[in-house]
Formats: sequence, structure tokens, C-alpha cells
Amino acid sequence: MTETTQMPTPPPGDGAKTRSPEFRLAVNAVQGLRQDLFHDAFAYRPLARMKVDGPVTRRLPGRMREYATWTPHAVIATIGLLTLLMSAADNDRGALLLGPLALIPILLTMVRPVGAFWLSMAATPVSQVFGSSWDGWPWLPATFLCHLTVLTVVSVRTRPRTAAYMWVVTAAYAFAADVLFGSPGYYGTNSGPMLILSALMLLVVAVWHTRKEARQEVTAQQTVTAQERSKRTLLEERTNIARELHDVVAHHMSVVAIQAEAAPYRVENPPPELERAFATIRENAVAALTELRRVLGVVRAEDYEAPDAPQPTLADLDALLANVRDAGLSVDKTVIGAVRELPPGVELSAYRIVQEALSNSLRHAPGASARVEVGYVLGGLGLRIVNGPPPAPALVKPSPGAGHGITGMRERVSMLNGEMTADRTEDGGYEVAVFLPVAMTTEDGS
Repeated sequence: MTETTQMPTPPPGDGAKTRSPEFRLAVNAVQGLRQDLFHDAFAYRPLARMKVDGPVTRRLPGRMREYATWTPHAVIATIGLLTLLMSAADNDRGALLLGPLALIPILLTMVRPVGAFWLSMAATPVSQVFGSSWDGWPWLPATFLCHLTVLTVVSVRTRPRTAAYMWVVTAAYAFAADVLFGSPGYYGTNSGPMLILSALMLLVVAVWHTRKEARQEVTAQQTVTAQERSKRTLLEERTNIARELHDVVAHHMSVVAIQAEAAPYRVENPPPELERAFATIRENAVAALTELRRVLGVVRAEDYEAPDAPQPTLADLDALLANVRDAGLSVDKTVIGAVRELPPGVELSAYRIVQEALSNSLRHAPGASARVEVGYVLGGLGLRIVNGPPPAPALVKPSPGAGHGITGMRERVSMLNGEMTADRTEDGGYEVAVFLPVAMTTEDGS
């Protein structure tokens, strides 16, 4: 028996998609050339005025400083005027045509830089055809200065890659002019000087671009450092506030706990309800003090280690409700659906939301009744905490709290991508409804 091995056949079209690095490099070069020199070649890009915050310009008087902002425009216009005079001096006939051909590309660099390059390239052979002298091939003296100026200005206003593409196009034109047509003039070709001088100018501009980008990166890094320093100052200020808050609040909560523990011993034969009330006060004071120390410890200490005690979950909800009942709020709990284990973040947030909602009921509706509904539904957990109106609204005093309870609940719900509504009911009570989404898991945990 012979065993045959079947080689996997590549899907059709894969071989065509595999390209060599050289091919991809050529394609990228052509795409870059088209993007830099052809796409929106004549787009309107006015030259911005010069900044006057340098070591010299900042010392100028107000009027001269305003004029100094136009320095780049004045320099370009001066060079353009010089090329115009050179063209008029070298060409007795056709000066009215060749003069503008040497001037307009230079002036155009201030508004349409890439278009100015193409206009300069187009003006070069036209100048040779209508020029009255053969002192330069393929660039007459005026067009030589014009094209060199255009290359320099456009490279300053664009990026180094665009300047490289312009130099390549210029070299291709010079090669074609020398090889296909030769040099009819006595002085020979000036393609070499043009390519060497333009390469040197573009190299200088590229170095200038590199230094400018490096300076911008340093400035950006300094800005980030300043922002980090500002954040550190803010954290230090928060640390000071946390320390002061801990010193003040912890002292008073400790006094409350001690007084609540000692109060039953100062009354002869205290009733059981009074002892239970003082015990509840002490337990709440100790719990609040522990929570305060934990939270403020996280705020003010980077190396703070959280206590080993587990965070509260919905399994501890009965103890919370018993504590609230001892404080005087009549509250009932209803569980809908099959109780199941939820992610720790959802359990903790649900417990805190119920805790805050019941605390608000105690503060704003003393003596009222409340109801807590916990719904284990498909895709998440539903909570509904509703309390009735206070029996004596006129006797309810505004709570001295900061009023961030609802905001804190919304932040917890938003953190878990849940939904929450909190509003008054028709009978004058208040209702908080929350849905916390929980991803469904299969039996294998996927």
C-alpha cells in the first residue's frame, strides 16, 4: 500500500497578493509622489506672518514689530523683483513674457506652494523657446534663480518628503533636456549646478525641519511635565485635606462611639430599647470610622495596603436592613428570580447603591417606610428602592449633607455601563431604579 501526501493548495489570488519589498517600496513612492505633488496641487495655503517673539524682534518698537511680521513676504517679493530685472536684462525681445514667467512662480509660493513648483517647471522650457540668449541650458539665469528660490521656499513650507520629490522631478527634467536635446549654448549645461545647489539648499531646509520638530517635541514634553507637576501638587493638596479630614472626623466619630458605649452605664436600669439604640449607634460609628480610615488611607497613601476583610455583597443586605430598621426606618425586601453569584464589582456597587438610597430615606423622609426589590433577571441585576412620604413633612429639616449621594450612585452605575433613574413618586416619596448589566456565562465558564 502506498501512502500519498496531499500538499495544501493555496487559495486562488494569494500568489498575486504577495509582493516583494522592492515592489511595495516603489508603490509607496508613487503614492507619496501623487499625494504630495498632484493631490490638491493648487490648494490655497497662504503664508503665515512671522512670529516676533525672538531675541531680536521682541526688542523692536511696536510699529516696527508689526512690520517685522511681514519679513518672509518681503524677502520673497524682493527675490521675485530681482528675477524680473534679470529676465528683462537678458532678454531684449520677449521681456514682457519672460519677466512675469520668472516673477509669478516666486510670488505664487506665498499662496499656492506646490502649484508654484509646477508653474516654475512649465516656465523653464517656455523661457528657452522665447528667450533671446543661450547663456544657460536648460535654465536661463533668471529661471535658474526662480526655480532655485521656488524649491527652497516650497521645501520650507512643506515637509522634507515633498522637497525630495520636487528634486527628483527637477533632476528628471534636467536629464531629459541634456540627453534628448543636448546643450545648444556655448557655455554648456547648468543642470549640474542646479542639482547640486538645490540639493544643498534642501538639505539645509531638512535639517531646519528636523530641529524644529525636535524643539516642538521638547516643548510638548515640557508641557506634559508641567501638567504632571500640577497633578502632583493637586494630589499633595488632596493628601493634606485627607489628613485634616481624618483628624477631625475620626476624632468626633471616636467620641460618638465611646459615648454611645458608656451611656447605658450612666442610667439606672435602662430599658432594652435604649440599650439596643446605643449599641446600634456605637456599631454605626465604629463601621463609619473604619470605612473612613480605609478610604482616606487610599487617598493619601500610595503604598497603602487594603485590609483583608472582604467587601460587602448582596449577601450582607439583610444585616444592612436590620441596621436600618434599628435606626427607625421600616423597610421590606423582595427578591425576584433565582439568586446567583454576580461579579464582585456588581455585588459591591449594588450593596452601596442600596445603602446610599436607604441613607437618603433616613435623612430626607424620617419615619417613612421603604421597600427594596432585588431582581435577578436575564442579562443583569435590577434594583428598586422606594420610600413613602414622611409622616410629618413640615417637621423634616434639610439634611446638612453635601448632596452627592445621587451623584455617587450614578457614577457607580455609569462605571458598570448600567442605567439609573431617580425621581419623586406621585405620593410624595422617592424611587431609585437601577439596572446593572451582567454578561451571561455558560456552564463551562465561557
